[in-house]
Amino acid sequence: MGESVRRVEGRVHIGPLTLESGEVLPEVELVYEDVGPPEAPVVLVCHALTGSHRTVGTSAAPGWWHPLVGVGKAIDPRRLRVITFNVLGGQDGSTGPRSVDPRSGRPYRAKFPFVTIRDMVRAQRLGLIELGVDHLVAVIGGSMGGMQVLEWGLMYPDFMDLLVPLAVTPATSAFAIAFNAVGRLAITSDPAWREGEYTEDDPPAVGLSLARMIGVLTYRTPEQFARRFGRSLKHGWGHDHREVAFQVESYLLYQGEKLVERFDANSYLYLLKAVDSHDIGRGRGGWREAARGYRARLVAVGFRGDLLYPPEEIRTFVEHARALGKDAVYAEVASEYGHDAFLVEGEQVGEILRRHAPELFPVPSSGRDEPPLVAVSRSASGKAAPSPVFG
Repeated sequence: MGESVRRVEGRVHIGPLTLESGEVLPEVELVYEDVGPPEAPVVLVCHALTGSHRTVGTSAAPGWWHPLVGVGKAIDPRRLRVITFNVLGGQDGSTGPRSVDPRSGRPYRAKFPFVTIRDMVRAQRLGLIELGVDHLVAVIGGSMGGMQVLEWGLMYPDFMDLLVPLAVTPATSAFAIAFNAVGRLAITSDPAWREGEYTEDDPPAVGLSLARMIGVLTYRTPEQFARRFGRSLKHGWGHDHREVAFQVESYLLYQGEKLVERFDANSYLYLLKAVDSHDIGRGRGGWREAARGYRARLVAVGFRGDLLYPPEEIRTFVEHARALGKDAVYAEVASEYGHDAFLVEGEQVGEILRRHAPELFPVPSSGRDEPPLVAVSRSASGKAAPSPVFG
């Protein structure tokens, strides 16, 4: 067994935060995962809609991006320090709808202010400062995470060397907003939502499940569904309108139920609104003018069959950036997984990283004798304190 890899889950207090809307959150905390040598170059990973700060995870519970980030993977925490924050408005410990409003002593719930992608990025920068990080070698993320990457490059253009946005366009399209609107309506039409004042014991489970099912339809492709399910039956057809006749129906129901078990409906609503707010050109003269503000290298990745963030639009963005003299390249991944390919196709994305940034992402080792992830926690003073090893 090789040398252990350091892993921290902690919390940073960044104090009051003024949002784009002008509203002020009086106390803001962000939870984070920090994996790898403290002195190593730092890569910031930004998570997507229902992701979390647990990018790498543990041996027992691998993180959400384990095909790309981990020991022996393209982003290897043995040589890079990998940090991920749970976003502002999230539900995994960062300040969001489930947090207690210090002014009332009650959870914010639907009284939480609307946040934007730019608010998330501003909070993350303050979090990095609290962690003593003043420079990043790379910022990487897909979908909502990619939105954060694009904003990082404009809001703090000298803070990083490399930007890697995946499966994201310069602005959320009307098509994507429309699907988000239907998802929101599914939740807010559930009587259990109660204008956001539901309890954790009685959440709007039906509405959130439907919202997730709608989302899943946009994350995959007809080709993937045809190959995986075809017209395979789950139960008999033609007995009842509520029957689950086909395997594809059963799969969608499973995806909805799985999200209900782990995600807060109010947080889902707020994050959908943040996704809708995404437009790098807002207040900057449009995205073509905004692109002048990038200084870091840009490696943008599109995924064939992505309904939400079409690769041709990402390619157009990169071509425009190159015409402005920016150090920008576009790469495309062929996959039947569509939008979700940024999560699944770790090997292909890893090859792109190694091709365009070999100094950061060299060819990984075989992964044999992988070192264990040793967890440490943060005390109130911020000093690391040992906790049990993950096996």
